[in-house]
Amino acid sequence: MRSTSPDRPAAHRGWRRAGAAAASAAALVFAGLGTAVQADAATVSSKVTWTATPCATPKHKGELACDSYRVTGGLTAFQKQQAARTGVTPKAADAATPSGYGPTNLQSAYGLTSAAASNGSGETIAIVDAYNDPNAESDLATYRSYYGLSACTTANGCFKKVSQTGSTTSLPSSDAGWSEEISLDLDMASAVCPKCNILLVEATSATMANLGKAVNEAVTLGAKYVSNSYGGSESSSDTSYDSSYFNHPGVAITVSAGDSGYGAEYPAASRYVTSVGGTALKTSSTTRGWTETVWKTSSTEGTGSGCSSYDTKPSWQTDTGCAKRTISDVSAVADPATGVSVYDSYGVTAGWYTFGGTSASSPIIAAVYALAGTPSSSSYPASFPYTKAGTSALNDVTSGNNGSCTTTYLCTAQTGYDGPTGWGTPEGVSAFTG
Repeated sequence: MRSTSPDRPAAHRGWRRAGAAAASAAALVFAGLGTAVQADAATVSSKVTWTATPCATPKHKGELACDSYRVTGGLTAFQKQQAARTGVTPKAADAATPSGYGPTNLQSAYGLTSAAASNGSGETIAIVDAYNDPNAESDLATYRSYYGLSACTTANGCFKKVSQTGSTTSLPSSDAGWSEEISLDLDMASAVCPKCNILLVEATSATMANLGKAVNEAVTLGAKYVSNSYGGSESSSDTSYDSSYFNHPGVAITVSAGDSGYGAEYPAASRYVTSVGGTALKTSSTTRGWTETVWKTSSTEGTGSGCSSYDTKPSWQTDTGCAKRTISDVSAVADPATGVSVYDSYGVTAGWYTFGGTSASSPIIAAVYALAGTPSSSSYPASFPYTKAGTSALNDVTSGNNGSCTTTYLCTAQTGYDGPTGWGTPEGVSAFTG
């Protein structure tokens, strides 16, 4: 695990990439906490710091990395917003209270307040991750209870946890790092679509083969929306993975674009998925009330984007800078400094944490698809936002970059389509229906 601050370059990471240096076990247990007690503004730094979650560094050769970061200090955008309203600046973190954006904030930012209140009943969002989180259901219950969301439990039929073979009893070995990722994914699905059912499918390990089998199992069990918050370097095997794991017409499959700045990852590069980039999300005085820019910490840390080396360009994607598949399609909040609240208790001090990374944006977009309703059986939902390109159904992100590149729009935001944010972020659900 590595510590990162906004002005310090991050190591490139992912499957077949150099891993980050390990931090101490004490940092895992005590860092990254929530809103604090009242104190004088001079006693707290406003500079946000964070660390990659342990699953961002694969344990074994051939495993993929999760795309998430946990805030360890400073004032998040949510805390600054609270301080501006109350006149009270937080001091030190204590994990007792959320320090990132919650359901009301996310629904407001993406024009989803009405849809979240009325849509989603009977729809199932699948979350695909590796290894087991033994506290997944209880942590989810804490998150939903705090924010006044209805209970989502095994007993009431809303929540189900299975292995990649569909077993509810023979689950993978538990892993603290992937448990942080699982909590983030479950909480984001809940925040955006509180009426949806949630299916957690846990792969035996973080290899593409096992995660792919978990995707197939999610579809077999009836999920029409499947979120994947992991990725790694592309390979010549990707087109075979496409046909084996991701070619599911009528199912909205979302994948994080990656957290290593400009450059393509798989499975975000799959022609069959919606690749989801990341933004920095802040309140503003605009009519919308929010503003977004490309998430970038350094040239090696920020949302992914770029040209696939292997995957064929889907028919609905017409940009000319990539001969093959271009990443991304759409985007949502991912910057840890403007991160989201998550409750987690396995392998860390039980409490509230703020997370970022495109691991947050993928389940958010999967939940937007769920609010929009079941895709038609022969459709590829990745194409849906393209039918609303340039309309008010999407918030066009026009500033920021995630690195340098020869073809400017692949790494720099502009009016219309660009690589880091795709066609933009949701403004309601109409760009996600079809």
